[in-house]
Amino acid sequence: MLSIPGRLWRVLDGFTLALLGAVALSFLLPPRGAAAGAASALSGLVVAALFFLHGAKLSREALLGGLTAFRVHLVILAATFALFPLLALALKPLAVTALGPELAAGILFLAALPSTVQSSIAFTSIARGNVALAVCAASASSVLGVLLTPAITALVVRIPAAAVGPGAIWDLFLQLVLPFMAGQAARPRLKGFLARRGGLIGFTDRLSVVFIVYVSFSHATVAGLWRALSPAALPPLAGLCLLLLALALLLTALAGRLLGFSPADRAALLFCGSKKSLMAGVPMAGVLFPPAAAGVVILPLMFFHQIQLIVCAQIARSIGRRRGRGEGEAPEGGEGTGGGAGPGPG
Repeated sequence: MLSIPGRLWRVLDGFTLALLGAVALSFLLPPRGAAAGAASALSGLVVAALFFLHGAKLSREALLGGLTAFRVHLVILAATFALFPLLALALKPLAVTALGPELAAGILFLAALPSTVQSSIAFTSIARGNVALAVCAASASSVLGVLLTPAITALVVRIPAAAVGPGAIWDLFLQLVLPFMAGQAARPRLKGFLARRGGLIGFTDRLSVVFIVYVSFSHATVAGLWRALSPAALPPLAGLCLLLLALALLLTALAGRLLGFSPADRAALLFCGSKKSLMAGVPMAGVLFPPAAAGVVILPLMFFHQIQLIVCAQIARSIGRRRGRGEGEAPEGGEGTGGGAGPGPG
């Protein structure tokens, strides 16, 4: 049977190839005319279905459990929704100079996103951290992100007034908030099916994101935005994503030590507070940004997603081996809490 790291690399490789294939297909065969309108409409339905599934998958026990560690939760939420945007704003002059305004907006957008759920929990488990705390914190971040991410994005990215007018707010509610609430309401009826079909649901999540990436990048191709994007900007983009992640990891690790958290809680803080969710970010970008701009905006998120999985996998294994030698015990939070499924795309 594959270990968690083994499952991580299997999911990572397959999902990455699918995303790259969607990008390549958007260059070669972007939908045009009526087909583009149909693809956009279908993309909206896919977004709604994706957030319905997210709402149905998150148990209320996970959202409410572990609230006794409220100090850790507050620090994780502060890292996700305050520290990251502040770091991105500090890097904005460098990002605009190295990448241009469109990709710099993507850096600011990814900083406003919620934490991942699957990978945060899995990495905490690998590091022998407090898995129950990670479940609660990552779930709460996902829920709050539905409301906080659009508000923070409007502030830091300076979205034009037309993009955040009543029509956009209504679209946001219809495509994100309402489906998520409906999923939570339907959870009592669906939780048995979701438990039995966990692998199918995970595959559907990834397939949905691949389709939305294809539609977003197709809009950018048809609009000619890629002609203005130099390939020379890609190495600096990877470097800025790595710098942003390194600063987040360093500051969350430092905060855990200064606040006197236990090693298990520090592991949860490190991995929940340094992640950004591709699964939430891709559909949100399609709602918050004009169709032609969304493809450029999510490009930094795709880079960051890949980098965070590779870097954090190594860190989690290193911490887990060190704690295992020092304690000789199983991961905290209960056997199998984070290991039933790989981290997934997050």
